[in-house]
Amino acid sequence: MSERNPDSSEQHPSRTVLLRGGEVHSPADPFATAMVVEGDRIAWVGEEGAADSFADGVDEIVHLDGALVTPAFTDAHVHTTATGLALTGLDLSGAATLADALDRIRTHAAGRPAGSVLLGHGWDASAWPEGRPPSRVELDAAAGGRPLYLTRVDVHSAVVTTALLDLVPGIRDRSGFHPDAPLTGDAHHAVRAAAHATVTSAQRAEAQAAALARAASLGIGTVHECAGPEISSEDDFTALLARAAEGTGPRVVGYWAELIASAKEADRIRELGAHGAAGDLFADGSLGSHTAHLHAPYADADHTGAAHLDADAIAAHVAACTEAGIQAGFHAIGDAALTAVTDGVRAAAERLGTARVRAARHRVEHAEMLTDATVAAFAGLALTASVQPAFDAAWGGPDGMYATRLGAERAAGLNPYAALLKAGVPLALGSDSPVTPLDPWGTVRAAVFHRTRAHGISARAAFTAHTRGGWRAIGRDDAGVLVPGAPADYAVWRTGDLVVQAPDERVERWSTDPRSGTPGLPDLTPGNDLPQCLRTVVGGRTVFDRPIE
Repeated sequence: MSERNPDSSEQHPSRTVLLRGGEVHSPADPFATAMVVEGDRIAWVGEEGAADSFADGVDEIVHLDGALVTPAFTDAHVHTTATGLALTGLDLSGAATLADALDRIRTHAAGRPAGSVLLGHGWDASAWPEGRPPSRVELDAAAGGRPLYLTRVDVHSAVVTTALLDLVPGIRDRSGFHPDAPLTGDAHHAVRAAAHATVTSAQRAEAQAAALARAASLGIGTVHECAGPEISSEDDFTALLARAAEGTGPRVVGYWAELIASAKEADRIRELGAHGAAGDLFADGSLGSHTAHLHAPYADADHTGAAHLDADAIAAHVAACTEAGIQAGFHAIGDAALTAVTDGVRAAAERLGTARVRAARHRVEHAEMLTDATVAAFAGLALTASVQPAFDAAWGGPDGMYATRLGAERAAGLNPYAALLKAGVPLALGSDSPVTPLDPWGTVRAAVFHRTRAHGISARAAFTAHTRGGWRAIGRDDAGVLVPGAPADYAVWRTGDLVVQAPDERVERWSTDPRSGTPGLPDLTPGNDLPQCLRTVVGGRTVFDRPIE
């Protein structure tokens, strides 16, 4: 794949690299087949015939052999340590039945010392034929009496063993405690804190390394870490940022989800190294756990979920962040929660001025149950929608979990990406890993082939939202695209033929006509293989490399 000057250092920031003989996805030249990188910036993009003029003065020549070069992906919503713990520990996301899940727990527990705290993730009873989560008696038996903390796939509820409950004084008096059902609310936060407190610094480091290595192997150059006091810990957050600062893996942009009431309180957010007081600052919960806040009751439960923040608290937080010059943001899924968020941000704009609030680029995570009114508010207030198309792939459609929770009619309105783009709302795509896996091309595919056809967007729009959109979400307009002067964050892919979507159709008609003047993308039609990452480069430094075969 490469020819290197033997006197050069592969990781030296001043190295010059010529990539040639492939397809370079660049708006600077839709027919580009070569690219030059100098240090941490892209220096030139163009066609093969002009590449010879650079060949003598470079430290490395990468022979692409027809491979595709694109901007590296940005995953705009990740829980890095939790992702790593799922990769290195007990992951139930593949369990097809309750019995299968219990067998996996039993096998995992058998290899751990008696008394050790077990951590697991990923169960989804809505997909099991038994239609229910494991009971505490079943968990106690499967775990062999060990403390076990096992989060639902959405991470908004958990099932636990009696031994773990016994480690949390007063747990049975906390809101969200159920004698033999998943824990939610304060009870869930308490058992999560107790379980995570047992993770050693070595285990945490191993988990973070595993998650970032997986991201790099998938062409992800940047992750937005959505941390906070109800999700992880300050030590976990700062350790992750320190690891990322070493420059051996993907960039990490950190968000700390702590409510603030004044600009002075923002100093603490900065001291932690956070980009903003945003991410999973919970306005509500999740649909799967019946904790998303709705205007009308669930179809399968006689309540409307839980509101964690009202419009006044949201307005105070947004105003404080805006005055401090940092981003604010909220986790909001249900329609009532999204109404509260937009009402609160609008109130802050009335106090400080709409232009000032718009310039801050505040963001909302998930934003699933939008209405015409809240879409318009997002556009008017310049709120970035940080969304996860894999949610729709996993739970959408007439027979999916969304339809069970909301009924088919309400479920069909979820995740309206086309309406957001039409209104001019900035989109940033992510995974919410470990809720859904790190899988950038799969995420783009899910956004295009939405289960509600009217909500799907073009491959080009989805790809842009998963590359440049993530950078714009942190206030950077100069990155996530392969043009001279942009950061040298890119990925090299083995893929099939490239195609260009016809402008008047979402999925039916495809064009390979070079006269389109638009850079091509892989054909992501379901059933086709997704591209395989060969190399990921972040700031000119190679963080993942697989030789071209």
